[in-house]
Amino acid sequence: MKFFDMLEFAIENLSHRGLRSWLTILGIVIGVAAVVGILSIGSGMQQTISSQLGGLGSDVGYILPGYARAAPTQMSRITISRLSSSGITLTDRDLHTVELTPGVSVVNGVVTGRVNIQLMLENVSVQAYGVDPIAAKEITNSVVDVEEGRFLMPGDTNAVLLGNDVANKMFKKPIAVNTQIKINGRPFKVVGIMEKSGGAVGGMLYDSSIFIPTSTARDLFTNIGSNEYSVIQFKVNDIEGIDEITNEVERRLMLSRHLTNETRDFTIITAKSMQETVSNVMNSLNLFLGGIAAISLLVGAIGIANTMYMSVMERTRQIGTLKALGATNSEIMKMFLVEASLIGLVGGLLGIFLGFIASGAISMLGMTIMVGAREASITVITPELILFALVFSIVIGALSGLLPARKAAQLEPVEALRYE
Repeated sequence: MKFFDMLEFAIENLSHRGLRSWLTILGIVIGVAAVVGILSIGSGMQQTISSQLGGLGSDVGYILPGYARAAPTQMSRITISRLSSSGITLTDRDLHTVELTPGVSVVNGVVTGRVNIQLMLENVSVQAYGVDPIAAKEITNSVVDVEEGRFLMPGDTNAVLLGNDVANKMFKKPIAVNTQIKINGRPFKVVGIMEKSGGAVGGMLYDSSIFIPTSTARDLFTNIGSNEYSVIQFKVNDIEGIDEITNEVERRLMLSRHLTNETRDFTIITAKSMQETVSNVMNSLNLFLGGIAAISLLVGAIGIANTMYMSVMERTRQIGTLKALGATNSEIMKMFLVEASLIGLVGGLLGIFLGFIASGAISMLGMTIMVGAREASITVITPELILFALVFSIVIGALSGLLPARKAAQLEPVEALRYE
């Protein structure tokens, strides 16, 4: 018996048991849709997190005071203020240690504190960062660029660079370049507005903060010493070797600060290390979520097995007739396996289609609730996911029909023809 004859035979038998066949297929449809929907969410989360972490700058590292014993998925939310709350600070000595590390091209010491911005009759409290204009410009360009105006320059005193949200969202009217504002009662001129960065980048909240020269910042802040820094940024001259350079920076700081692994009091963050950690976590999460969704596929597989057993019982005389006409045990078994696989194939195709719909609905609903944007996506359906879901549904169908197929193949022709 040829394969296409078996396929035609399977379609005919399934169509004769229409309602039962569709109820069996429905179990696979729900299972595949659950797998596609859940794994698409996991893939979307991983892609979104990786995209956000990519904003750190692939060649930039951040040294923060305090050792962050946080879960890898929380690392992107660590801010300077949270780590420095322990009272630990970085000093000029640390800055020079990093500067002398081979492979480090630029180092920027940052001081930070809360300030009050006054524009006309409006007052807003924001985070301010004091930076070295030359070093900060080179490092910041790897992370986020200036949207309007210019970056800070040497010689600037009462000049300020605004984060995107500060300029466009925190006041009733957007703040334009060259606007005069007051910071802690002191007049400043807005020289530039930064692009949208999307969140915390190496502990620095670019969008909701302002940037001023370090010397000016030390006059405004009272919580940091003249030789202390809130964070140290460094840029490497070889992206491929950033891991080795970062390890060397860490080793030198440990020696300079006379620390051990138990007394370590600083954290080094790079985009690459965070992306690798988050990727491992998300892969494990996807595996876990896929396992949960696969439970519904198991239920569907039981439905296929039940349907095929019933089919064997109902078609016992038919099996006997086929054997009497010369059909071999192998052909009878293949016939039932093709039928079971066909159920898995149809269920897989419909499940993938339903998974697309569910994934799109989840994405639109999620982004509308979280950020009010419909053009973004929090779910990702890859060709690999579609292929996996389809192959898995066919395999599930074939395995579920294996035992019933063997039972049908082992029937004796004479006994089968006698069956009522």
